[in-house]
Amino acid sequence: MIVAVIDIGKTNAKVALVDLSTLNEIALRRIANAPVRQAPYPHHDVEALWTFILNSLADLNRERRLDAISITTHGATGALIDAAGELVLPVLDYEFDGPDGLTLEYDAVRPPFAETGTPRLPIGLNLGAQFFWLQKRFPADFARTAAMLMYPQYWALRLTGIAANEVTSLGCHTDLWNPWTSDYSSLVGRMGWRPLMAPVRPARDQLGSILPALAAQTGLDPQTPVFCGLHDSNASLLPHLLSDAAPFSVVSTGTWVVSMAVGGQKVELDAARDTLVNVNALGDPVPSARFMGGREFSLLTEGQPQEWSEADVAAVLARQALLLPSTQQGSGPFPHRDAQWVNADDLSPGQRFAAISFYLALMAATCLELIGGDGPTTVEGPFARNPLFIRMLAAATGRAVVASETSTGTSIGAALLASDGAPAMSKGERTEPPADPAWRDYVLAWHRST
Repeated sequence: MIVAVIDIGKTNAKVALVDLSTLNEIALRRIANAPVRQAPYPHHDVEALWTFILNSLADLNRERRLDAISITTHGATGALIDAAGELVLPVLDYEFDGPDGLTLEYDAVRPPFAETGTPRLPIGLNLGAQFFWLQKRFPADFARTAAMLMYPQYWALRLTGIAANEVTSLGCHTDLWNPWTSDYSSLVGRMGWRPLMAPVRPARDQLGSILPALAAQTGLDPQTPVFCGLHDSNASLLPHLLSDAAPFSVVSTGTWVVSMAVGGQKVELDAARDTLVNVNALGDPVPSARFMGGREFSLLTEGQPQEWSEADVAAVLARQALLLPSTQQGSGPFPHRDAQWVNADDLSPGQRFAAISFYLALMAATCLELIGGDGPTTVEGPFARNPLFIRMLAAATGRAVVASETSTGTSIGAALLASDGAPAMSKGERTEPPADPAWRDYVLAWHRST
């Protein structure tokens, strides 16, 4: 079976073809995904994305017949839909700071961390805060809302005409979901939103077939099924839930680096350090932590070469050239720390790249420690192709790290929604903690400095 996966990330949008018989990506289309910074507030350019999605489906279907469509998107995003299925208001960009203007009012009604596993986050990172702000600032528009949808299911609605919600996006630091009761949180009832919430469907549900007009436009079979879809980090986790024995951890990398622990050590999560409870595609709570590692990498390496040598690595380890957190503040395990370089005068470009890679790995290792991560760690996404990140993560955790071979684990996981549930085998090179004590000394120096 060939599954077309619509994968809307914060930085890039993709449509990937996944062959379920081999669990390989066999084709990919990609565009940059940037918000529209226009009135009434910064928002996602859903019409540009829609054009890209339909053109990609048509193009890919000419190469290989598509058997199904699945969807995965970034979190902290939702849509307000009217009775005709149209947007009531633009889909707000979660990096917009407008919701911060109602912080006191929102904090007075949001549920506690113990109820939702959701930490209080700035800007629009709590989807409940976005909906609260939209209702207060645009009451007449909000009053036309017939359905409140999570972002993957917004695209599912456009493809099928069927409105639904799903737990991985509802449970992604939204304040909207109680993972312990598998039901909406007290906020939803308090704000009168429960009647507006579209029915909750499992990620693996086949919502329906692609709309006839879209089938004609793209050349797809009118019976092509569309699956409900899920949050991107949970898409990365799903193959491992189906194949790996606990305990294990998954580090999903993209704009955000999201660490998830399955069957790990029991720890008390610290809401002040951006730990949270995600809900996986099977409906189970998963201790998680995150930082904006992909954004940090882009900013730190912009315009700089990304080549390095083993001599560069040895030099950085020997002088313990350190980058300390955080280059993106407001989230992550050190949300209020100012970034600082130590022992970093006159670093060569290769040495600087090595130190940046080590910093990102140490941040990920800190996230894993905060959530009780145990067992081998699989790295999904772009950072899996950075051997310096992989080696330092193994050194910092003291456990093996597997670098996933797929270009994006989100696509494979989302494609598995269309499978019969057969286990997927983890693929990738396994790296054990380095034997050279210089690596461990570097880790200790970084921790002493933070």
